[in-house]
Amino acid sequence: MGDEAHMKYVTALISGMLLLVLGAQGAIRLLADHDNAGLLAWLPGGFAVRLAGYAIAAVAGALLAGWGGRQAKQSGRGQ
Repeated sequence: MGDEAHMKYVTALISGMLLLVLGAQGAIRLLADHDNAGLLAWLPGGFAVRLAGYAIAAVAGALLAGWGGRQAKQSGRGQ
């Protein structure tokens, strides 16, 4: 595989890590202070919906980062 494919997987890895961090940080903030909804303050439905949104973001980020990391390793530059 070429450098373009490798960079695509590294980009997916970085994006997944950012999504994981934002989801986890938002969920922790919301659990510590129920009134501080952070990025999902616009989301209607209250505490449970916002917490679920942050949890979904964290899980999706972990899955994307894991996939991107595996693919980047398989398409490594040394192979």
